[in-house]
Amino acid sequence: MISGGWVCALHVRTAGLGGAALGSDEEEAVYLAYVVIDVLTNQVIGEREYAVRPTRRPSEELQTGQPLDVVVQQFDEFVRSLQVDPHSPLFRLVTDGQPPLRQCLHPEACSKDLNLPTYYARFHDLRKEYVRAYTLRAVTPRSQPAPPPPDHPTCLLDMLNYLGITPYAGENFYAAEVKDMASVIQRIITDGFRLELPETIDLVLETGICSKDDEIDGNCIVRARGLPWQSSDQDIAKFFRGLNVAKGGVALCLSPQGRRNGEALVRFISQEHRDMALKRHKHHIGPRYIEVYRATGDDYVQVVGGATCEAVAFLSRGAQVIIRMRGLPYDATPQQVLEFFSTGDDPVNVLDGADGVLFVRRADGRATGDAFVLFAKEDDSPKALSRHRKLIGARYIELFRSTTAEVQQVLNRSLETRTSQASTPSTASAPAESLLPVALVPQHVITSGTAKDCVRLRGLPYEAQVEHILTFLDEFAQNIVMQGVHMVYNAQGHPSGEAFIQMNSETSAFLCAQQKHHRYMTFGKKQRYIEVFQCSGDDMNLVLTGGVTPATSPKVLSPGTLMSPPPPAPRILAQHIAHQSLLARQHENLLLSLRQPLILPTYMRAPSPAYPVQMLQQTQLLPTKRSYDRAFTQNEAPPAKRSYVPQQMSPALSLPMFSYGTSPPIFSYANTQPMLSPFNTIPPSLSAGLPAGYGTALSAALPSSISSPFPGSLSMSLFPSYPYYHGV
Repeated sequence: MISGGWVCALHVRTAGLGGAALGSDEEEAVYLAYVVIDVLTNQVIGEREYAVRPTRRPSEELQTGQPLDVVVQQFDEFVRSLQVDPHSPLFRLVTDGQPPLRQCLHPEACSKDLNLPTYYARFHDLRKEYVRAYTLRAVTPRSQPAPPPPDHPTCLLDMLNYLGITPYAGENFYAAEVKDMASVIQRIITDGFRLELPETIDLVLETGICSKDDEIDGNCIVRARGLPWQSSDQDIAKFFRGLNVAKGGVALCLSPQGRRNGEALVRFISQEHRDMALKRHKHHIGPRYIEVYRATGDDYVQVVGGATCEAVAFLSRGAQVIIRMRGLPYDATPQQVLEFFSTGDDPVNVLDGADGVLFVRRADGRATGDAFVLFAKEDDSPKALSRHRKLIGARYIELFRSTTAEVQQVLNRSLETRTSQASTPSTASAPAESLLPVALVPQHVITSGTAKDCVRLRGLPYEAQVEHILTFLDEFAQNIVMQGVHMVYNAQGHPSGEAFIQMNSETSAFLCAQQKHHRYMTFGKKQRYIEVFQCSGDDMNLVLTGGVTPATSPKVLSPGTLMSPPPPAPRILAQHIAHQSLLARQHENLLLSLRQPLILPTYMRAPSPAYPVQMLQQTQLLPTKRSYDRAFTQNEAPPAKRSYVPQQMSPALSLPMFSYGTSPPIFSYANTQPMLSPFNTIPPSLSAGLPAGYGTALSAALPSSISSPFPGSLSMSLFPSYPYYHGV
């Protein structure tokens, strides 16, 4: 509470948006105005305006201004010239809302590596002070206006109208707002109200531990995506500089392989700060823009919630720095880790000695090659990281800045693995499926049928999540049905690089496959081209089960959620196709090896007065080649149909004829009857229907017996069969 001292009205303008959207476009400040008021005398004792020169995008109109750090220094000197110490706790800034300091000055100063004076980290929000004075405390203004005071003034004009203050109408247009703010502040002081409960801006992220039993307000969580993989929790806190992050409120998310995936969950102290964080969507860390979305409390607890006493005991030692070591020898000891940091140039001591080293182990107790190490001070961080890629024995060690949430994630995964292994049917009475984090859904329950309203993605990065797939599909993502993204996992519970997407129609699936096939998915610094195929529910079942009936098909699909359960392994489609193709080639080669050259007669017309040509008899030898389309010479194209019927024959009578050029061969595993009927003799109906003179010629032209080219002991259902056509 301030009963004396000084308050300073501060007004900020940027090169972009103003009002409630101030600072949301990441534009630089171009104008600062200050009015200093003595609280005891309620008089203005000094005013200053400054034009600020932007440095990222210089403007010709603002070349006369000064850089931000120079302007801040000039105002500091001006306040001291008034015989006022700006660093005194009795000196406070007052702003119209939260954005001027939280969304403008502090983020810009952090991006430019500027250190603002400490009094910029404490201020009063004029709108909140106005509500405390005239709404919560029901302080009656002197003018006695009829309407009640607004609970949430949206702008400075609302406060001026209620208090009956005439807005500034002088020539200095830019200074109008800061002068109106000074008028409201003086009226509040005149009415006997004192400024209390100042706002603070946290400049340092404090560590903290979260338990799985903690209740987290879901209105205070955001998800940041697109972070550089080497980002630490401090880097993320700097991105949200100006907003107060809760203790231990930055949780770096890990991929199924235990590596950072470029995402983080951030917990703020209030919903007001969360809403301001959402306005930093697509702001930048260096050259990378960061996406910011809403998240839930369950998402946050699932990532950072600790469930082991081991993690709590390790993280409760009061360390300010946590370093993750990767690539350690499996037989490494705490003493080797201590010597690694305490020897050589610029040595650093581990907090609490061997108790400050935590090795990560698998479910069976074997070492993973990872460890976490604690250090007492922030200054120890660069010293420890300077040993990156130095050796322990013959192995080089990778070092990364870590967080409490990362420690808990790694240990939680180890705990979940132990729990799942200890709860199998052989060692526990409850079925293991009931202990999985997500209930798996059989494929035939998700979708089935021959409608090609699904697409299959192949070649995905193993780190890819559902969000990355939605980004890759771009405009086609709006055609995905509810919970229609299903990831495929292998036997170890790791992503297989494949996914199935359920679309709302066959047309959507077709267009998606056409437009996105062999397009690139950017994942960090990697680019992977993705294969996209249109498929049906039955095709999906074939991929996942390899022909197993739906009632016994393994559970391999995630049920359209963002979680990654470890399901059993599917039979890979490539293996199934290769197996079937091999069988097909073996069957066809066996067929052609058993086939004898078949001699077919060519029947010519009988002599007639109109056609004085003698009947000829000619035979052709069909070569036994694998491809019948190439059975003819290069100069002779395969005919459309090789039938020749005498005109004197009855239209209802036809001769047996083979055609290899009219239709593609039929390849079937389901034929139960041979399509080619063997004739050992000429059918009687054929001889009876021939005109006079044809029977003798036909008998002479045909061999004594015509046998089927297929041995009777072989099943026709195993071979590719060709249609048997009657000549027309």
